[in-house]
Amino acid sequence: MSEESTVEEHGENRFTEQLDRIRAARKTRAIGGLLLIAFIGFLFVQALSAAGILTTEYTTGFFLESLRDFFPLAYFGIVIPLTEWIGFSVTVPYVGWTLSYSGPISFSIPYLDIGQYWAFIVERNLLFSGEDAAMMLSDPVGFFFGGELGVFSVFGVAGITLAMGFAGTIIGFPLALLFGVLGSERVLPFPLNFVFRGTMSAIRAIPALVWILIFIPLAGLNPVSAVLAIGTDTVGNLGRLFTDELEEIEEGPIEAMETTGANRIQTVTFGMLSQVTTPYIAWTLYIFEINVRIAVSLGVYGGGGLGQVVETQIGLFQFTNTMATLLCIFLLIISVELFSQRIRARLRSDTEVMSLKELIFGFPRRFADSLLR
Repeated sequence: MSEESTVEEHGENRFTEQLDRIRAARKTRAIGGLLLIAFIGFLFVQALSAAGILTTEYTTGFFLESLRDFFPLAYFGIVIPLTEWIGFSVTVPYVGWTLSYSGPISFSIPYLDIGQYWAFIVERNLLFSGEDAAMMLSDPVGFFFGGELGVFSVFGVAGITLAMGFAGTIIGFPLALLFGVLGSERVLPFPLNFVFRGTMSAIRAIPALVWILIFIPLAGLNPVSAVLAIGTDTVGNLGRLFTDELEEIEEGPIEAMETTGANRIQTVTFGMLSQVTTPYIAWTLYIFEINVRIAVSLGVYGGGGLGQVVETQIGLFQFTNTMATLLCIFLLIISVELFSQRIRARLRSDTEVMSLKELIFGFPRRFADSLLR
């Protein structure tokens, strides 16, 4: 056997062995994936059983009947006049009986009575306060600086929820920035940075719904306690995002600052934080969206705003008014997300800025495009 054939045979053997290893690895991954899916399915069934979902008896009819309280129906009646000449008759075979009818035919079409929602929204000033808006237009200086700052009062009860989320975000931002920077190992070595990481983890371990209970002895059951709870929760959530973002920065600007003789504070400020300014703003806006949702939840506890209206109306079994308030919450959350998304889009230099008209009327097209991707 020649040397060339030996080399060729050796190469074929290596190729065959490599192909067998690839096939074996694929089989192993497939078996591992199936086992993982089976394990997740087993845990899912266990979770359903532990939550009592598999043993609970459901009253479907009562549930469907109760939905009518949330979605009030009205009926649009239609009457079709029929004369005796255009009436109808039916003859029963083999019997010879003839049934005839001549007269009007009427039927009704049900539809959702949105007017009941709108009446409650206007009555309780859930989305807009005309009195405060008129006061602001007539005397803007006195309205903003003559007494209590009431810019959020123009939005009615929704303004209280929005104010709680906004104030809590601003209150928690400075500590979130401090803890987020000092919690990074790039700024402080281990274990010093873990002191701040541990503090943020401890804050995140307690939900905002519990923080408001802690602050009730301090400020009472009102929006003040809700703002303090949101601010505390912001420190843990936003600070952790700041820390994670700081861990992913490039080394080049840091080394450049160090070679110029910059001290540690200058290196952190201009070499590190300058790289994460845009992500920090984006994450802050994202947490603001979450805080507005949290403000709704805290309102159910008595923190004020739309959440408290929901709790009150459910307690009074006024489910139609409850649904009207939920629609206001939906509009508030969507508006905040839209505002936040547009600011984040402007921060991205590669995104074309759309006009307000295109933003509103082009939404169906953008939504359809996103579904087709």
